[in-house]
Amino acid sequence: MTDKPSQNEDEYFALRDAELLKKQRAAEEKAAIDAERKSHHMRCPKCGGHLQAIDLRGVQLDQCPDCLGTWFDAGELDVIIRHKDPGLMGRVFGDLFKKK
Repeated sequence: MTDKPSQNEDEYFALRDAELLKKQRAAEEKAAIDAERKSHHMRCPKCGGHLQAIDLRGVQLDQCPDCLGTWFDAGELDVIIRHKDPGLMGRVFGDLFKKK
């Protein structure tokens, strides 16, 4: 009996190691993406300042106190546009510009 592993054993371990490496790389990539996303959460896309949630007539917007940029999350502008009160959009934007 010889101590040399068979070709099938070598192939099995090589495939297993390759699969483990693939899973490890995928987990590391996901962790990096999650960390980057977390570092950008509630950050102004224009200047990088910390966004603050503001409420204007029941509509919540995100505003940067540094550059005064105002950002809508998905669907927020639709809420204003489709509101039963057609003047809501003008009042929300009017309130927004009064704050400056």
